[in-house]
Amino acid sequence: MDDEQELGQWEFIGRRGGDVVTLVSGSVIAAVPEANRAAEEARRKLRFDFLDDRAVLSLLRRRHDDEQDMFRAGFAHGVPLALVGFGAVLYWGGVALYWESPAARTAYLAVAAVVLVTQLFFFVRSARSHWGDPVRQNLRARARSYREIAHIARRGGADIPAHYPHYGPYPFAATFRPEVDDDEQRHVSESEGSDDH
Repeated sequence: MDDEQELGQWEFIGRRGGDVVTLVSGSVIAAVPEANRAAEEARRKLRFDFLDDRAVLSLLRRRHDDEQDMFRAGFAHGVPLALVGFGAVLYWGGVALYWESPAARTAYLAVAAVVLVTQLFFFVRSARSHWGDPVRQNLRARARSYREIAHIARRGGADIPAHYPHYGPYPFAATFRPEVDDDEQRHVSESEGSDDH
């Protein structure tokens, strides 16, 4: 992660381009009985320890990277698609529509359609690779569940900032797929050990 060199031991970036946030300790969340129960239930359902500080920190940092990757992919394919589409429509309305030869207008429409369909194909393929990746979906599902647990703890009186961890509710592409052998736990175990805070 590019931002990791600038982050403190227990810090992560709350959203793409957002402020640096300090992780709330799992013991703060576990001190609220409802949140502790929700964390245990989510642990069984999503196979992830939501009260393990190192695991949660890794999860949130990787969720930030995931959001960055999705933004870059959308920008790289979406902007050219929008510009070419707008240019093609503008040129059609301002020039090609008034050509006298129907064959030339038909040829223009055919070429424009091929270019737009090709760009649309790459846009959709890129979106599917990011949104449809089952490992990334598991990551998003766990991040969504952690957010819900943190909000339960805050409502129960825990000292947790509003909107923590500052990611949205992930209504899309956050389905947990238990059949996927993802690298969530492997990623945490490979990270260097550090003391709880």
